[in-house]
Amino acid sequence: MHWPMAFQRGTELMPKRADGSVCYDDIHYQETWVAMESLVDKGLVRAIGLSNFNARQIDDVISIAKHKPVVNQVECHPYLSQAKLLSHCRSVGVCVTAYSPLGSGDRPWASPDELCLLQDPGLGAIALRHSMTPAQVILRWQVQRGVVCIPKSVTPSRIQQNLQVFDFSLSDEDMKQMESFSRNERYIVPAVERDGKRVWRDAEHPHFPFNDPY
Repeated sequence: MHWPMAFQRGTELMPKRADGSVCYDDIHYQETWVAMESLVDKGLVRAIGLSNFNARQIDDVISIAKHKPVVNQVECHPYLSQAKLLSHCRSVGVCVTAYSPLGSGDRPWASPDELCLLQDPGLGAIALRHSMTPAQVILRWQVQRGVVCIPKSVTPSRIQQNLQVFDFSLSDEDMKQMESFSRNERYIVPAVERDGKRVWRDAEHPHFPFNDPY
C-alpha cells in the first residue's frame, strides 16, 4: 500500500479538481489492508506490505491483520535516518526498505542551494578512509543497520559499485558518525505551491503520515 491516504477511484492515476487539488476517498487504510489480504488467501501474491506509513499507522494495520505486513518502504538516507521508525519496525517484526537511499540528488525539484548528500564532507571523509565512494558507504551503513536498499542508477559502473558493499565494514565510530548526519530532512514528499510557498500537498489529510514524529 503506497500511501495511507486513499485517492478517488477512476481512470486517472492522480485525480484532481479544476483548481489542482487532489480528489481523496474516505476509505480507511485498514479496509484496504483487508482487501489486500484476500490476494494472499487466493495465492495471487506471497506477501504484502506498506509504504510511507508511520509507527502508529503500522500498529493500526497489525491490530486487525490476518497477514502481517512484511515491509514498510520509506524514504531513508543519512539526512533522514529514520532511527525511531526503524527501531519500532524491528520491535514488531516489519522489515524496513529504504527508497532514495542516496538522497535522489537528481530530482527535478531540488533547490539549487541545497547541499547534495553525496557531496557531504563528513561522508566524504568516511569514504576516503575506506577507499570507497560516498554511495558505497551509505549503502554499507544501511546494510549494517539491517535496512534493505533500493538505489536507482542508469550508469552500469555505478550499478556495479552499488553491489560492491559486502567486502568492507564500517566501525562503530563510523556508524555513530553516519547517524549524526540526520537532520530529519525529507526530499520525496509530493509538494505544491500555495501562497507563494512550497508546502506538502497532502499535509491536511487526516491520514497524512508525516505529521507524527515517526
